[in-house]
Amino acid sequence: MAFLKFEDIDKSFGENNVISKFNLEVEKGKFMVLLGPSGCGKSTLLRMIAGLEKIDNGKILLENNLLNDLLPSKRQIAMVFQSYALYPHMNVFQNISFGLKSEKISKNQIKDKVIEAAKILKIEELLDRRPKELSGGQRQRVAIGRAITRNPKLFLFDEPLSNLDAALRSEMRVEISKLHKKLKSNIIYVTHDQVEAMTLADKIVIMNNGNIEQHGSPDEIYNNPQNIFVAEFIGNPKMNILKVSSSDVVDRSTIKLFGINIQFENLKFKNDVYVGFRPEDLSLDRNSEIFTKINIDLVENLGSERIIYGNLNGNEIRVKSAKSVIGKNITIYLPKNKIYLFDKNKNRIKK
Repeated sequence: MAFLKFEDIDKSFGENNVISKFNLEVEKGKFMVLLGPSGCGKSTLLRMIAGLEKIDNGKILLENNLLNDLLPSKRQIAMVFQSYALYPHMNVFQNISFGLKSEKISKNQIKDKVIEAAKILKIEELLDRRPKELSGGQRQRVAIGRAITRNPKLFLFDEPLSNLDAALRSEMRVEISKLHKKLKSNIIYVTHDQVEAMTLADKIVIMNNGNIEQHGSPDEIYNNPQNIFVAEFIGNPKMNILKVSSSDVVDRSTIKLFGINIQFENLKFKNDVYVGFRPEDLSLDRNSEIFTKINIDLVENLGSERIIYGNLNGNEIRVKSAKSVIGKNITIYLPKNKIYLFDKNKNRIKK
């Protein structure tokens, strides 16, 4: 039995269809990330789970219990918002304990729960401070602490790190990952940041225009993208995609790339083909018979590596390399086993 289940979920705002026939099952104890561009429906889906948005059609079940018409307070779900949503006139202790006061438990129990949450999040020394006296990362810890004290069955995170600077985002990713391992609870986490998705998730669900493009483990998504949208969305810099026109389809198993014939076994090419290869799979050292020269437009020096932006017949080519480059052009080498193939509909051709 699935811990959390979505059955044919539809959601529209007027004539704008946001979620279409969304079906998914989530196992108990998993950290699932909803990933996709702005406007793809991921935050709307999260709000429907929480009961903050009405479901037009379909069912959401938590441990086989229908959530559709339950009040948010009855769902045993805690949500952490992007904006922290802290009360400025209350101190940290009061903010964390606020939701407990309606549960009719003693002051001692409330105190114990707050202190336990503060210890987990390492904010015990901040309990007397007000939000204005805290950093962004500390405020987010307080918001998470408020969720922890409710002991929910399910945590919902709606882009909780987007207001933080790069260093704090990195720190909080580690803290949230540790928290998941400690609590062993289910987390549904919304983001458009692929780094957060790849480093945090047990399972990634990539959404686009209200639909699931692909779901699976981070490794499955990265190594086996089902279409060009997923291939380009996961990876930084994004995957290079080149169109091989029908004139460069030599025969049903051979295409011409960089002027070189490349044969693939057990494949039957038809019409146009798209070829994909990741920037990190290109090499400046000769390790393949597939190679070409590109003109350099820009080199980003990131210290331990460089991102090289080049041009090949009007197509931008991105290369990730630890090597320094000199001159206006370079030769790049592409191993055959690092080539991804897509059909004219931009769906993956399995090799």
